[in-house]
Amino acid sequence: MALIPPNIIDDILQTAHIEEVIGEFVQLKRSGSNLKGLSPFVEEKTASFMVSPAKQIFKCFSSGKGGNVVSFLMELEHFSYPEALKWLANKYNIELPKEREQTPEELAQINERESLFIINEFAKNHFHERLLESEEGKAIGLSYFHERGFREDIIRKFQLGYCLDSGSDFTETAVNKGYKQQYLEQVGLTKSKDNRRFDFFRGRVLFPILSVSGRVLGFGGRTLKADKNIAKYFNSPESQIYNKSKILYGLFFAKGEIVKQDNCLLVEGYTDVVSLHQAGVENVVSSSGTSLTVDQIKLIKRYTNNITILYDGDAAGIKASFRGIDLILEEGMNVKVVLFPDGDDPDSYAKKVSTSELENYIAEHSQDFISFKAGILLEDGKEDPIKRAGLIKDIVSSIALIPDAIVRSVYVQECASIFEMEESTLVAELNRIRKGQQGKNNPTNDFDEVRERIVSKPQPETATLKDKKFDYLFQTEQDLIRIMLKYGALNMIIPNQKPDGEVENMEVNVMELIIHEIETDELVFTHPIIHEIYSILKEGVEQSIYYGMAHFLKMQNQEIVSFITNIELSRYSLSTNWLTKHKISIQGEDEKLEQAAMGAVYSFKLATIDSRFKEIREQLKNPEVEDAVVEDLMGEQMMLENVKKVINEKLGRIIVK
Repeated sequence: MALIPPNIIDDILQTAHIEEVIGEFVQLKRSGSNLKGLSPFVEEKTASFMVSPAKQIFKCFSSGKGGNVVSFLMELEHFSYPEALKWLANKYNIELPKEREQTPEELAQINERESLFIINEFAKNHFHERLLESEEGKAIGLSYFHERGFREDIIRKFQLGYCLDSGSDFTETAVNKGYKQQYLEQVGLTKSKDNRRFDFFRGRVLFPILSVSGRVLGFGGRTLKADKNIAKYFNSPESQIYNKSKILYGLFFAKGEIVKQDNCLLVEGYTDVVSLHQAGVENVVSSSGTSLTVDQIKLIKRYTNNITILYDGDAAGIKASFRGIDLILEEGMNVKVVLFPDGDDPDSYAKKVSTSELENYIAEHSQDFISFKAGILLEDGKEDPIKRAGLIKDIVSSIALIPDAIVRSVYVQECASIFEMEESTLVAELNRIRKGQQGKNNPTNDFDEVRERIVSKPQPETATLKDKKFDYLFQTEQDLIRIMLKYGALNMIIPNQKPDGEVENMEVNVMELIIHEIETDELVFTHPIIHEIYSILKEGVEQSIYYGMAHFLKMQNQEIVSFITNIELSRYSLSTNWLTKHKISIQGEDEKLEQAAMGAVYSFKLATIDSRFKEIREQLKNPEVEDAVVEDLMGEQMMLENVKKVINEKLGRIIVK
């Protein structure tokens, strides 16, 4: 990939809106001046993921991850730094320098995961070109899509493709382009047997499966042959980049509309998704023929709490899907179901009616899972009281999975009404089931559960970066850098005692004062990231440049970006009620710069001294240390005690001002 010039990187970062980008991956809601949502990095019930539009940064308080819009894409989509910039440039129509095709040697240097993505992207383009331009592709693949009623623009939108039936057209083309056969086999595009290699998807039309950000993860291939011994659909095999249980077909195209409609339509197959998009209904995704998984449900939950499942009316398939409904309920989401008329599925029905008729049908025929499940199951138990009782228990078991007590109560009332039963009877059964579930999930007790949650809770990223021996020292280093970044360009008034004893006020720059204090005492930052930031700040001051946090948030070094985010974005902020409602004025650091700056300096000095004390004590414990060395160490310890006393006096005066 061509290098991106610094001026274009600045254009990208200034043009990109972090709330817009993250909003494509996470459902965000307003929280004061910030936006909050469920973390896309870890499983959580309470939203701890915060986005600051004003500062253009994000912070996940569950995982400790944080940074700017580039950091987010790198963390979530495993982009490299240039790839994240390229993705943003493409989104915001920013022109990048021309790229040249990479040589086989350069491809070999790219890490394996990125190589797999690059190969899949090449394959998508190759298959799409073969579909539209080769004689076989047009005669077989394209004619099939036309027979299914797909327009040319929809075929291009979803980049549908065709793999020639010759045997190794794709593989030979890819190898000749410099792509490694081992990677072609890893993503399942190529198979080898008896010293020959061939295309896995030969003779099939192809549906590229994209990630949320549009990267090609794998393919779904449909055979066009009538041979019953050949599987109708093949998906790419599992690989580093393709895990079918964590992917939803069509989500890349649907995510914006899902957020807008606050509802996700869930269908079974690829063609259902394509047909509904062509019909103008775009908030639709597919589980690609696999049973719905918890990971897929959580993926939808990033964008909405509402799922509407569209069924084709096949009774056996519907009953098999009940487990998926239970999984949705267990995640605390709302689920509705739509049954299409006999003989129709979402694909065929969408082709029969107009967009408005389709939308109206879905809206008018959506039913909650209670009435849906009751209607399906009770058909089997009309004349058998024992079977009917078992079916009612089955429905109550589904209600018991719902985490929200109020929602459970509403469904119990509805269930009692449908079955003409006493609500108390159903409540008793529900409580019995829930008690059994809790005992199964937690065989110990509530205290143990809470303790386990606390022990296993992910710690912020910065906690893993620092040496545990220097916890307090790290905190003082971090606070000092925070003061420099936040107020370094400001001037402040401090008292200065002249040789004759007279005290006069003197204006000094915050950044210059702190650097002077550090350099005078020859202090050293122990944390490598902090040391690097300080070096940049110091070099800037020497050139009369006072860098703030924004400068570091643009850096390619994501450790620095993450560190700056940690000290810039706090999970909590002071309420404006202190001033507007309670008439209580809260003075900030900017109003007491001398106390803030010098307090941070003295705290850092004290922490450095305490760290040195620990080192001296460890050395003195060693019986092999020579007497002369012991004498020097004890002398140094006494000197440090005196320095510490002076600093404590200065720090005390600052605190009580």
